[in-house]
Amino acid sequence: MQVEVKKDFEIKNMTTFKVGGKVKNVFLPKNQQEFVSLLNELKDYIILGNCSNVLISSNGYSGNIILTTEMRYYLINGTKVYASCGVKGPLLAQETCRKSLTGFEFMIGFPGTIGGEIYMNASAHGQAVSDNLVSCCLFNKKTKEIVYKNKSEMDFSYRHSLLQNNEYVLLGAEFELKKANHDDIKDLIHRNLAFRKNVQPTLVNPNAGSVFKNPENDSAGRLLDKAGVKELVCDNVKVWDKHANFIVNTGCATSENILELMCKMKQAVKDTYTIDLTPEIIFVGDKTKKEEELCKILYQKTQK
Repeated sequence: MQVEVKKDFEIKNMTTFKVGGKVKNVFLPKNQQEFVSLLNELKDYIILGNCSNVLISSNGYSGNIILTTEMRYYLINGTKVYASCGVKGPLLAQETCRKSLTGFEFMIGFPGTIGGEIYMNASAHGQAVSDNLVSCCLFNKKTKEIVYKNKSEMDFSYRHSLLQNNEYVLLGAEFELKKANHDDIKDLIHRNLAFRKNVQPTLVNPNAGSVFKNPENDSAGRLLDKAGVKELVCDNVKVWDKHANFIVNTGCATSENILELMCKMKQAVKDTYTIDLTPEIIFVGDKTKKEEELCKILYQKTQK
């Protein structure tokens, strides 16, 4: 089966951070059959969706990346929704709104794909992707089989799912939404968009979403703000003026620039509150010596 592949691909402009070097091979499967074929064929690979919560090394990556964004199949049947892993959240939010279905309004502000949202159990405004999940279609990397798991088997918790144990790959997911008043759904979507516009940077200001996870019973943004991180200075990057848990690429940022600022932010909170923040942004690529050092500080045992 011939799957589209781009060699020595400059991935920078595919990422929401607008940062990243050359990737040896980027594969773009268009459907589940092509995706599974790749998963069976390749020994080593990294799977990404819309590259919206990742930082890719400016040094590039000398391996294989599979991008799922061409896998756009979805189906809405009554209150049931099936979506391939590459379907973008904002599209589903709009399409389910048209059908007067509630549950996906929070997705309107996330540029990521369903695969990425389930991987990290994305949530906002009191809604989470796991809330209405029925089951997931998965590829078992060990047995090379396609399996199905229901919501209770997906090990969901805050910013966590079964997918993070690296044994399974999401192919698609089924959801059960609820009927609601169309105007109420539309209003909620508009409120969510207004909140994002007022508090969070749009992609006109390249960013990768929240930098750190919220610690239990607290807000990373609050802690970072009180620790004074908006005053930090780094080359080509800055902390967003309106929300301290966002980093913006101000023009020509490298991955090292961003990691350095992340480390300063983490240290500021540790010095002020003795709280060790955990990054929400995932680092991918061939690390420079400096990046090795920075990643050890930032990710400790959580980074592969």
